[in-house]
Amino acid sequence: MPLRPALIPTARAAWLVAGAAPVALLIAALAPGAWVIAPGIGLVLVLLVLFDALLAGQVEDVALSLPADSEVGGDSWLTVGARFRQGSPHQVEAALASDDRLLSGGRGTVPLAAPEQAGDGWRGTLHFRPNRRGTGAVERLWLRWTGPLGLGARQVSCGVAAQMRVWPNLAPVRSPALQAFLKDAQVGLIARRMRGEGTVFEALAEYEPGMDRRRIDWKSSARHAQLYAKEFEAERNNQIVFAFDCGQAMCEPVDGLARIDRAVTAALTTAYVALKAGDRIALFGFAARPEVFTPFVTDARDFARLQSAAAALDYHAQEPNFTLALATLAGRLKRRSLVVVFSDFTDPTSAQLMIESIGRLTAKHLVLFVTMADAELDGIAAQRPGDMQDLAMAATADALLRQRALVLSRLRALGVDVIEAPHDRIGTRLIDAYLAIKRKGAIG
Repeated sequence: MPLRPALIPTARAAWLVAGAAPVALLIAALAPGAWVIAPGIGLVLVLLVLFDALLAGQVEDVALSLPADSEVGGDSWLTVGARFRQGSPHQVEAALASDDRLLSGGRGTVPLAAPEQAGDGWRGTLHFRPNRRGTGAVERLWLRWTGPLGLGARQVSCGVAAQMRVWPNLAPVRSPALQAFLKDAQVGLIARRMRGEGTVFEALAEYEPGMDRRRIDWKSSARHAQLYAKEFEAERNNQIVFAFDCGQAMCEPVDGLARIDRAVTAALTTAYVALKAGDRIALFGFAARPEVFTPFVTDARDFARLQSAAAALDYHAQEPNFTLALATLAGRLKRRSLVVVFSDFTDPTSAQLMIESIGRLTAKHLVLFVTMADAELDGIAAQRPGDMQDLAMAATADALLRQRALVLSRLRALGVDVIEAPHDRIGTRLIDAYLAIKRKGAIG
């Protein structure tokens, strides 16, 4: 498609015009007969702007390079390239209009650098971090380049059809620390049997110094006239369901990312560990009604299916229906499972239905409730007040924190394990809680 540039003055030209205005007034005041000089100055400036814009040359091609995939909150780069003919551009800049999930505010600017070698084009790179999952698009691109004098510029606008799929962030799964942890004999890739932990009887072995004396099988030892100890293995093939509240409270940002995205990252990291340990994983998402419920995944090689399902969890500016969602989930689970609920709340009144629904779920299943600590409230409550307004804000924040603690204590009283931690720690806290539950054999 041919690009037809528009000729426009630059900011430098505008400043020159503004500076010429007092000169014209001075001439008119001191020498009224020389008034023709003022229009002449304006005409010269207009001609300079046009001449400079013509010297800038014609754009031959504009290209936008956008990665096909990225992860929410991950580092991403897009590249804008341009080629010119019949001219010598002095400064080139591109402006982009995109989906809000890609660029902050849906807009961004990219300064382009001059080519280092003859024949190369101008190129510029923009760093950005997608802030929501889903498919984002860059919809339009504007390119502006100035002439050698910096007085006149040309500008073109063109539609682009560049899209990028934003997936859940799996950086913790790929981290060297987690990979090294998975190689530990307790859970992982080398010693899959996990002897010595759990509650499922595996075999008898000769007792050796250092073994737990409580594992000695006295009847077998008496028959063989030698001490024998029982070996156990951790339970396998447990069912674990990660249930996500996709409602309004979970869509609020925490350090630049929605709470639901932080929860998805923590859940997928724990799911990866659980798959390596031989358990079965499913995802469940709900808001006003249940939306996503995946089949159970049993093999770590199918982890991509969980990632794709988590990418489909949408954002909803509405209150979640815990009663319908958890009743639906309980009806679909045919055996005792570990249900990990990711949610948040603002006050005890809004959390009442959540508490009642989770309480009914604990009758047949083991429930783990995960919520992110409210760092903003903690900061306001701990801040030393400087005036009465600060004091009132601190008192309100402290009251909200007390109400939050009350809700969590009521959940614990129902037998629910509760994890409350900053957003950057819920992943490790959740893995620790899962391993502790598995060692106890509390799921099956």
